[in-house]
Order: sequence, then C-alpha cells, then structure tokens
Amino acid sequence: MSGTTSFEPRTGAVAGTIAETSEGEHARILEQARTAAPLVAASPPTERGAWLYAMSEALDRHRGELVEIADRETALGGQRLTAEVARAAGQLRFYADVAGEGSFVDVTIDDATGTTPRLVRVNRPIGPVAVFGASNFPFAFGLLGNDTGSAIAAGCPVIAKAHPAHVLLSERLAELAMTALASSRAPAGTFAMVAGYEAGVSLAKADVIAAIAFTGSQSGGLALWRMANERSTVIPVYAEMATVNPVIVTRGAASDMATVAAGFVDSFTLGAGQFCTKPGLLFAPRGCRAADLVGDALVASQPRPVMLTQGIANAFNGGLTELIDAGAEVVRSVPGAEAGWSVNATVLRVPIRSLRVGSRLLEECFGPVALVAEYDDAADLRAALLELPGSLAASVIMNDEDDPDSGEIIDQVSGSVGRVIVNDWPTGVAFTWAQQHGGPWPATSNPMATSVGAAALRRFVRPIAFQSVPDNRLPAEAQAGNPWRLPRRINGILTQG
Repeated sequence: MSGTTSFEPRTGAVAGTIAETSEGEHARILEQARTAAPLVAASPPTERGAWLYAMSEALDRHRGELVEIADRETALGGQRLTAEVARAAGQLRFYADVAGEGSFVDVTIDDATGTTPRLVRVNRPIGPVAVFGASNFPFAFGLLGNDTGSAIAAGCPVIAKAHPAHVLLSERLAELAMTALASSRAPAGTFAMVAGYEAGVSLAKADVIAAIAFTGSQSGGLALWRMANERSTVIPVYAEMATVNPVIVTRGAASDMATVAAGFVDSFTLGAGQFCTKPGLLFAPRGCRAADLVGDALVASQPRPVMLTQGIANAFNGGLTELIDAGAEVVRSVPGAEAGWSVNATVLRVPIRSLRVGSRLLEECFGPVALVAEYDDAADLRAALLELPGSLAASVIMNDEDDPDSGEIIDQVSGSVGRVIVNDWPTGVAFTWAQQHGGPWPATSNPMATSVGAAALRRFVRPIAFQSVPDNRLPAEAQAGNPWRLPRRINGILTQG
C-alpha cells in the first residue's frame, strides 16, 4: 500500500509516512458518515457541545505530545505551537457554546391566519462535510480546526483529509478525536480521516459529501471548486484562499513611519510569512522613506524564515522572481538558514501606478515578502485602492480618530475586504461572535461566509420551511414545546428558549 510522507523543514529529512486510504476503507468511511448524518442532525446542540468539549479536553491532555509531533513536521516552534493547541481547544469549546445558544438554527414560526397557512422555517444540517485543512496552522485550521468544530456544532459529520505537510500529526489528531467522540457517545461516523491525494479527490467527488471546507492556496481551492461544480449534484465549496491584505498609512500617521515599519515587518514575517492574513502590500505617503525604513526594520529583526514544505519554499522563490520581473525592486533581503526549506525574507519597492488589475504584483506570494508603494495624494491612493483584488483583511494606520484621511480610506477598503483593522495588524484572527474571516474573490470562494467565529456554523445548514405540518411531525428544533430550548421568532416577535 502506498503512503504519504512528511519531512522536517529544518533539515529536509523524512519525518514519517502514513498509509494512504484504500478504496475499500474510503467506501466504508463514506457509508458510515451517510448513516451518521441523520443521527448527528437529530442530536440536541447541547449533546454536540459535549462531543466538542471531549475533543478539546483530549487536545489539552495531549498538548506536549502534539506539539512535539507538530514541531518536527512544521518547524513552527514549541512556543507558537503550544499556544496554537490551546487556541484549537478553545475554538472547539467556543463552537460547542455557539451550538448550545442555538440562534444559528433561526427557528421562525408564523401561525395560520385567515389568509395564510402555518409556516415554520428552520435551518437544518446539510449533511457530511469534507474538510481540507491548512498547512500553516496545523491545529487552529487543521484536522480539528475551525471547519471541523463548526461543522459538528452545526450537526454535520466531518471527513477530514490528512495534510501532506503534517501527516503524523493528522493521524494522531484523528485518533484522539475518534476516541473522544466514542467516549462521549457520539454516533459512529461523526468524524473520520482519509489520507492521500487520490483519497482527497474521491472525497470531494463523493455523493455523500454535502459541502467542502478548505483553507490553503488559490490553486488548491479552485481545484476543489471545479470538482464540486462538475459533480452531478453541485455542492458548496467554502474555500479560504490567496490574498494580499493591504496596509494603508495615512499622511498623519507617516510622521512615525519607523514605528509603523517595525510593526509591519513583525507582521509580514510572523510564522515565516505563512499566514493567510499576512500583510503583503503597504501604501505610504511619498517622501516618508517607507520602503527604506521597512528594509532597515527587516535587517534589524533577522527573521531567518523556514518554510513548511519544499514545495512552498520553491513556490516562494519562484513568486519572488515573478514579482521582480513584474517591476518590483529589491530594497532589502535577509538570508534564511542554510539548511532545510529556508528562504530569504525580502522587502520590495514598487511604483504605485504598476498596481493594476491583472498584475502579478497584486497576487499573493506566500511567505516572508512584502511590497511598499508610495502615493502622492488622496486621489493617487484612491485610484490604487480601486485596483486591489478582494482580501481577507486591510489595516489602516492612522494618526487619531480625527485623522482627516481615515474616513474615506476605511469606507473604500471595506468594499474589498472581510475585515478592516485600525492601528493594528491583520495577523491574528479572534474566534468570537462578531468575527468575519472571509472576503471577496479571490480571498474566498464565497464572500458571504466566514470560516472563523459564530457565523461559521451557518455554512453547514440550510433553511427549510414546513407548511401546515402537524407539530409532532416537525423536527425537534421546530416543535411547539421547544425541547431544545432555542431562541425563536414567533409571529415576528423574538423569544428566548
């Protein structure tokens, strides 16, 4: 049987190999998910919450072991990974609590009148979800990350694909998850893992799968999107993909450009620049020496980046060459470590008028590189911002709340991103009720969705209206007795459970 091998990024040595999922095992996993789907959907949200709490406790108990495996396969460092395990456990508990609160079910009841029938509208789980996690966040956006947590909370079984960058960790996480789910009496098939490229393709094409959640490159997201749209039954793909995440420095804030430059460098080199929210393009007023100051800050920080995989390192080097060929000029370059999948952290200067729709300069280069462009005045900046593709986030660095330039800039960038940040950096996404981690194309395949926060559950339910259906034939969440104690809107009036 063939296998999938991961490597140690610091040295390039083999980390380990796991067996790829056979056709027979693949079919068994899909059938088990099909059988589990109605059972998971019929489970009260508080029960699903108990399953997620059991999974989070397993992560907490095995934190040291998981960090050791993950660091060997990702080189992200013990401190970062320890924090990320804690975050992943916290996310699972958060989605458990969101499920228990119940507003995502959106139970809406209109009693019959003399001219209209009784209608009950409710969001119901869509069925098994295929999760393709990220390379750069093996816990928070990996096998048991936001997509898995929110899908189970919404009432959907999950089949996750092991990521080739950290197959040993994926295998161990799957073992812990299935043990935790079994101990908390979740239906068999609530969660499973497949491994191998062909297994992933088969998973995306399987009739059982009702939706796909993906975090990664634009090429990977588009491949899954095409597969989903070429199926006999088309399904939604919630793909979080490439993005440039602009930073705009107002004229008032440029007076402290050295401080801004240091913060920018810390953000775009964090995790070797391998964040989906990495700021890749900085706009600053002409004459403030922004590019030189960012270059100086890069040299002072000496990040020494190591990439997650050889493929990512090669893509970064190729992308850097493409940016230079497209008109960018190297300001500073800091060498990485000599061994393993290391690359050179780089700051580039680019003429603002070169930033036009379709230019390679406006495409993400995944890794520790950033472009700096200078604008002459508000009209110059406005024209450049109109050319930007959709992004996950944009940061506006302003002087104070009365900064005269900030209002127009915030209003303009909010039309092309999912999150606007003021006087802070985009690297870091809190899992909260108000979070939006998405954005217009090409940041995501669905700008209405978020992969982080309470609204993430809504990706995996769909509304159904029941007309004149007897109460005892309605799903439990919609029955008059409200056995799940959910908030609901009755004849236009919102009531608590």
